[in-house]
Order: sequence, then structure tokens, then C-alpha cells
Amino acid sequence: MSRVSTMESDPLSGVIEKIVSQHAEEAAFLWTMRERAVGAQHYSLRSVAKLDERLEAHLDGLRLAGEPGWEICKEALSLEGPGEVFAAAVLAFESGREEWITAVIEVATKSPELARGLVSALGWIPHAQVKERIQKHLQSESSTLKRIGLAASAIHRQDPGSALKDALSSSDVRLRARALRAIGELGRTDLLEAAKAGVNDADEASRCAAAWSAVLLGDMASIPYLQLIATQGKPSSQNAMELVTRRMSSSQAKAWQQELAGKAETRRLAVQVSGLIGDPVSIPWLIDQMSAPKLARIAGESFAILTGADLVNDMLEGKKPEGFEAGPTDNPEDEDVEMDPDENLPWPDSALIQKWWGKHQKDFMSGSRYLLGRTISIDWLQHVLRNGRQRHRAVAALELAIRQPGTAFFNTSAPGFRQQYSLK
Repeated sequence: MSRVSTMESDPLSGVIEKIVSQHAEEAAFLWTMRERAVGAQHYSLRSVAKLDERLEAHLDGLRLAGEPGWEICKEALSLEGPGEVFAAAVLAFESGREEWITAVIEVATKSPELARGLVSALGWIPHAQVKERIQKHLQSESSTLKRIGLAASAIHRQDPGSALKDALSSSDVRLRARALRAIGELGRTDLLEAAKAGVNDADEASRCAAAWSAVLLGDMASIPYLQLIATQGKPSSQNAMELVTRRMSSSQAKAWQQELAGKAETRRLAVQVSGLIGDPVSIPWLIDQMSAPKLARIAGESFAILTGADLVNDMLEGKKPEGFEAGPTDNPEDEDVEMDPDENLPWPDSALIQKWWGKHQKDFMSGSRYLLGRTISIDWLQHVLRNGRQRHRAVAALELAIRQPGTAFFNTSAPGFRQQYSLK
């Protein structure tokens, strides 16, 4: 008997189906929400873990529903959203049922965006439970499935074995780029030469991934290429800027910051670089930038990253400037459809911040590097990794990877409950 005929003959079944459908919808929605949350300034590890617990609760509802839960997830795959792929993939791979797995893969391999949901599901499930499936993907004839297996291994920070080296010479540019990125994520200093060679790859995404891994693992020669990427406003620009700022010498970083600050189109980048350099000598300049509405919030965040001040809790928050609009508006003639990158950042009150700095300036020494008000050390970085907000934790994870060559880059986007366990 079909689910539909069962529902028609049994009202209770209809109620249950509605509940299970809600579990599927909420699981897909919460996955999309966590994709933004793991990189958000206002989320901590604790709040990410709470969000992930909510997501896991809805996945539990689908698991308990059994086959009807799968059927609802399978139907939702027709929406072709990565969140729907994630929910269906978790059920399918946990079940081990080949027909379920095949149905998910058929949809997930239609585009890189949909594949993200599948990779995320393989990263969500404990590695011991999916390692054989990941290995099967790594050994597949399909370059797309190999890339999915490689990405899942990297998420778990597990060595994919010979598949990583094989992927470095693949003719599939997406697979090659993913392998070059994995070199840095896994701390594979033995493959540094391969990353350095990849900086000359004919494919731009591969060059970018190779430069990121090479610089992370200590290749200073690739720094100029990352500097160029950082100024181009591409999806990889933020990661390039964060890494290159921390890898350059203090004098190099300051010279680059001044160069960026001298041009209106790169001044926002200069504000971010100032915070990441961490030298309090830039504080007066950062406070000046708070008077420019388009730079005010990011300048406030850079000030907070450097000093450890909390604009909200320390009552340093100001008001949104009258008439200021950022991101899409209701005007159909407005061609600006870019989302506001500083949407969740507080507006700083530059006068109050100037007073705060006047009281605390004595606690900082020019020429030293600070993160959240403390000079940078491995102990402090580990503290931030356990207790900081997501953007701060990402900075700490990057700095730890630089200071501990050969170790994997801690994944601050992993399931929150798994991160909490590993950081005990």
C-alpha cells in the first residue's frame, strides 16, 4: 500500500506524515542556516553546537520514521537544494542501502553546489561509520565521486592515502583543485613541493588552492600571488587575505596595509588587515575609519579582534547612520543585489571607543601582535579555539596551523558537538 493511500485511509498516518515532513524541511533549513553560522561573527562554538543539536534532533525524527522518512527525503530531492541533499544523504549513508545512496548521488552529482550537501553529510556522520564508503568514492572511476571522497576525508582530517597524490595529476580541474587544498588542510608538509608546483597550474582555482596550501606550509614565494587574489573580490579572497597577512613578516604586512589603505577600492581590505596584523599602532587609524558608514562595522570588528573589546557588552555600540543602506533594497530599479557583508556586526560609537582606548592603551605595546587583547601564544590560541566566536576561532586555528607545521588545520566548521569533544 502506498503512503498516499495509507494517509487517506488513516487520519493518524496523515498527521505523522506531516510531522515527518516538518522534520525533513527543518533539517534542510537548519543545514543552510549552519552554513552561514560557522563563519559568522556572532556565533560561538557553544551556539554552533546548539544549532547542530537542533539539526540532529530533526535527523533523529527522520531516522525514527524509517522508510517513510526516507521517502519524504527522496521526494524533497526534486527541489535540488543542498540542504535537502544533506538530509537525504545522512539517512542513505547511515542505512547502507545502495538504492537510497544511488538516488542521492544521482542528484548530488548534478552540480558542485548540490555536491556540497553530500560532502557535508559524509562529514556529519562519524568517520568510522562512513570510512568504507569514502574509500569507495576515492577508488571510483568518476572524478566527481573522487572529489567528494577527497573532500569528505579532508573534512574529517583523515589521510585519503594514495588517492590524494593521484588526484594532484588528474585532468579534472575540480578534483585537482580539491587535492591541492587538502594538502594544506591535512598539514601534508611532505607534499609541499607539489603545492608549490601547483601555483603554476593552468587552472585558476587550482593555482589559488595550491598557493593557499603552499603558503600555509611555509612557502614564502607564493605570498605575492595570494596578495593578488586577496584584492580581487573573489570567494577565495577572504581566505587568501587572512593567511597572507599572518604569514608575512610584520614589516611586510604593515607595508601592504598602507598600500591598501591608499586606495578607496581596497580600503576595506586594509581595515581587515589591520586587525589581523594585531599591532596596536594601527588603532588610531582604525578609529578614524569608524566615521565612514561603509567601513564602520568592519573597523569595529578589527578593533575588537585586536583589543578583545566587546562592542555590545562593553557598551561601545552606536546607532546605524540615518539613511544608510547596505545590500539589496526594496527598490526594483536598484541593481545592487549584494548581501550586506557586515549584517550581523554592531555599529561602533567612535567617541566611546576613543575613550575606551584612552583607558586601556597602557596595556598594549606597539610592535607586539595581539589577538583579542592578549599577545599571541599557543596557549592563548587554544583558549580562543575553545571559547571564542567563530571568526575569532578561525583566526586561532589558522595561526595554530602556521605555528605547528605538519599538523592538520583544525576544522571550525565541523559539527559543534564533535569539536567540543575534541577540544576537551
